[in-house]
Amino acid sequence: MRRIIEKQIFWLTSLLGIVMALSLLDISCAYTTKVSLDPRYQTIAISGFYNKSSEYDLQAPLTNALIRKFLNDGRLKVVKPEEADLLIEGVILDYKRKGLTYDANDETTQFLIVVTAGIRVTDQQTGKILWQEPMMAGESTYFTRAAGQSSDRLRGNVETFLTPVRSFASDEENRAASEALEQLASDIFYRTIEPW
Repeated sequence: MRRIIEKQIFWLTSLLGIVMALSLLDISCAYTTKVSLDPRYQTIAISGFYNKSSEYDLQAPLTNALIRKFLNDGRLKVVKPEEADLLIEGVILDYKRKGLTYDANDETTQFLIVVTAGIRVTDQQTGKILWQEPMMAGESTYFTRAAGQSSDRLRGNVETFLTPVRSFASDEENRAASEALEQLASDIFYRTIEPW
């Protein structure tokens, strides 16, 4: 009996050792604040976005949100295009509103907003395209008044920092469009600062 207990303790100890070794391997892949972007890049310029969508008042909020993200982060200094190591250029391709949920009268109670854009980041010294994406998307949802629910919840820092879009008939859709642009700006920022 004692021998069986010793074998069980041996296997449990071995298993525990393996688990600890694997957890140490996992720790080595932890998050870091170190930039994976080439250190020669110190400055960036963000060109005003061009708007090819059928909606207006989208390009300035997106451009401003992206500039704010780089200013707040501080790893790349935002400068004029002629002084920049990197240049971000983009075009807003489309704005779509899709019904998600409907009531008993077949009226839409919740919409999905999707803003798509094409982005290019260029090394100003060499003319080499660092990365480009023909279609990136930012999205958000909002409830309509028919839903009897409010979309006035706090949504991240959009209401604090981003000038709201004001081109739509309802405050709910304006707010959702602002959120979609904020998400799109975040994706562009992280793709630029952490080019895996």
